[in-house]
Amino acid sequence: MPERRSRSHGGGQEATAAVWAAVSGVTLGEAWLRRDEPKAPEMVAKYQLAVERLARGVPFAYAVGRAAFRTLDLAIDSRALIPRPETEGLVDLVLAQAQGGVVADVGTGCGCIALALATEGRYERIIAVEGSPHAAALARENVALVRPRTPVEIREGNLLGPLGGLRFRAIVANPPYLTEDEYAALAPSVKEFEPREALVSGPDGLAASRALLEGAAALLEPGGVLALEIDERRGDAVHALAQAHGWTRIDIRDDIFGRPRYALAKTALEDE
Repeated sequence: MPERRSRSHGGGQEATAAVWAAVSGVTLGEAWLRRDEPKAPEMVAKYQLAVERLARGVPFAYAVGRAAFRTLDLAIDSRALIPRPETEGLVDLVLAQAQGGVVADVGTGCGCIALALATEGRYERIIAVEGSPHAAALARENVALVRPRTPVEIREGNLLGPLGGLRFRAIVANPPYLTEDEYAALAPSVKEFEPREALVSGPDGLAASRALLEGAAALLEPGGVLALEIDERRGDAVHALAQAHGWTRIDIRDDIFGRPRYALAKTALEDE
């Protein structure tokens, strides 16, 4: 398990240090210890802009333009969803279930899953698919920022469409999985700032997951893995969908909070 970076920003001087650390690219400890040192004017301007954004209710990650994900420090803005701790657990499952070969990350957003796998895993390459040109551009920026040891290619297109003609050891996705009513009930800090198209998925919240379960098996190697993040309220529905699309090896796993959050589906081995 890689070291996790704290997402707690507290208040008062601790919050000030957290903002400064994020905009200046130092650790929280360094920001705190060096809080009385002279600051470069351009960094002070970045800090003040972040503080102004926070005062308007902008989520912390968007305000400072950075997001921690596992061992990574990524650029983030409103072009893509802010990475969540639950999604870090999805990476853990893929690392434990599949090594080697080619892996696809469908709906990559800022590129967090693809880059975590490329950094921590042992793969030939990662192909990351994104339907939003704006999010795809952000993902490419993060590939250039991280410079992972495993090549990461960003392809633009809808779900599995850009993956035809290839076979994968694993396909991983954190697809949109909310209904319209669930989206309407979200906190303003999410609904007013994060991209709607990365959150809502049809009348039942399952449109993207259904398409992935329908098409992924044909793209996987024997014994390959499809790993999905799902809504905690729809574990049974996703399990039933997987069975309806011919998956016989399907498992629903809990997240770090004990909620059903991941679906793992495997193709049969050649001798089965």
